[in-house]
Order: sequence, then C-alpha cells, then structure tokens
Amino acid sequence: MKTRITELLGIKYPIVQGGMQNVGYAELASAVSNAGGLGIITGLTQPTPEDLDKEIKRCKEMTDKPFGVNLTILPTIKPVPYEEYARVICENNIPVVETAGRNPEPFMPLFEGAGVKVVHKCTSVRHALKAEKVGVAAVSVDGFECAGHPGEDDIPNLVLLPAAARVLKIPMLASGGIGTGAQMAACLALGADGINMGTRFLASREAPVHENMKRAIAEASELDTALIFRPLKNTARVFKNAVATRVNEIEREKGQDMKFEYIVDLVAGVKGKAALTSGEIDGGIWTSGIVQGLIDSYPSCAEIIDDIISECVGTVNQRLAGMLAE
Repeated sequence: MKTRITELLGIKYPIVQGGMQNVGYAELASAVSNAGGLGIITGLTQPTPEDLDKEIKRCKEMTDKPFGVNLTILPTIKPVPYEEYARVICENNIPVVETAGRNPEPFMPLFEGAGVKVVHKCTSVRHALKAEKVGVAAVSVDGFECAGHPGEDDIPNLVLLPAAARVLKIPMLASGGIGTGAQMAACLALGADGINMGTRFLASREAPVHENMKRAIAEASELDTALIFRPLKNTARVFKNAVATRVNEIEREKGQDMKFEYIVDLVAGVKGKAALTSGEIDGGIWTSGIVQGLIDSYPSCAEIIDDIISECVGTVNQRLAGMLAE
C-alpha cells in the first residue's frame, strides 16, 4: 500500500501504533514495526532519559524496521527534562518522533537538525494548522472517540478528518476509535493518509499488560468508557471501572467547586500502572477508547495488521466498487 505516510515514514502499511503511557515498550513497538507498521516507544514511560536510551537500543535488537518514539509535552508538578529526552531520540537516529500535548515548536530546531521527522498529535483543526505552520512533517488528528485526552471540542472523526483535510497540505493520520479495515478505508476516503491505533494494539498478544486488561477490552462494549476530568477542562477517556465511576460521582457532587485534589488519590498514575501489571481491573485509572466495542480478541500485532489491510482492500475493491457497478 502506498500513501504519503508510507513514503514519509518508510513503512509498508500506513498504520502507526500510538504512544501509550505504560504500554509503549520495545516488545510492542518492535512487533508493530516487524508487521509492516510503525511501532512507537513511549518516551516518558521510561523514568529517565538514560532509561529511554536503553529501551531504544533494546528495540533495535528486536527489529531492523523503522520505529518511532512518543514525547508528550505537558505541564507537570515535578519538572521533566524534556530536552534531554529529545536529545536521546536524536542521538539514536530515530527517524520519527510523535509529539503530543503542547506545541512542539521549541524542539523543532533540535529534531530538524538531527533529521527526525515530527508527527504532532492534534485534537482540532486549529491545532493541526498551527503544527503545520511550525514545520512538522505530518499530523495525527485525534477525534473525540479516542482513548486518553480527546480535547474539549468533542468533534468526532466523521467531521474532524474532512475538516482538517480540507485545509492541511501535509500528510495526516487519522487517530481515535479505529480498529478495523473498513474504518481504515473510511478514514482514507475522508482525506487521511493512514491510521493511528492505540486501543487496538493494547488488545494484542505482544502488549506488555496483564491478560485481564486485554480480556476486559474484548468483552466490553462501546458504552464501557468514561470521560473524567471534564470539569477541570482536561478531559480523559478511560476504561469504565469502579474507580472511573467514583471519579464521575465526585465530579457531579462537587459541581462548579470541583478541584483535582478531591480525586488525586483515586487517579494516581502509579495505581494505574500497577493495575496494568497486576491485572486488577479496578486497581486504578487506565485508558481505553470506544473502539473496544469492535474488538473481540487479542491476537498478534501481525495478525491485527494483516486483517485490517485485508479488510480495507476488500472494502474498497468489493463492497464500494460493487456499488458502482451498472
């Protein structure tokens, strides 16, 4: 398959694994890359820049295909040495970095100087245009369906993708709520040059999380996610478990007086990370998108990509082409 994304990233299929906190390790990234997509190591899952350097080297031992690193730039209580992480990415000759959160402009000279292509994740057309203006190579446009942070505009991909494609000149990945080949065909029809998937790869054989989480995703419906932090203007879509339900209850009870301190113990990142490892579904907050309603198994990354490409091609060549037959 040939699109602007496959040519830009040097990959066989225009399928990118999203950077997922506490999930994007070398095992998953290498599996996606070996299957013809672009695997992504999540930079800040590694405690220090030195640890990221080790993880990148470990991934290189597991694949000779291109893979990238996610660098999510957000305000934090404890300062994060973002520039040191960025330098590790450059020093390891990583071909592409997926940036998210804040504007990547401060880091563009460093990445451009090292020949690193920047793909910036955006949740709105205005942010995508801004990213294009500062010189990123491509954008990953994240619809309201996505896991993690969907922004505050609540625009789903059926509208967001064509709205962005109408004004962007650089390649665009469709992200959020995607897990099937028919959806991939739809995204390409709406103007995308490829797809980015997180939850679909979370429910894969190689994802380094407990099988209980994968089973929970496979058994869940599209109704089994929760939006938390909405009153704080920092919305996050997570798996609807007992913790997320309690957070929503507190948010409703506090109303306009809601403060992060009321839920900080419930949503602690260390609890979510521990839950992914222990398999305790209600052990903490962990992210999953509404695409879980379309997922009923957790095969290998190679099987996932093969099935998606086969269904995408079949959708275009058979179902859609058949509708045009006289």
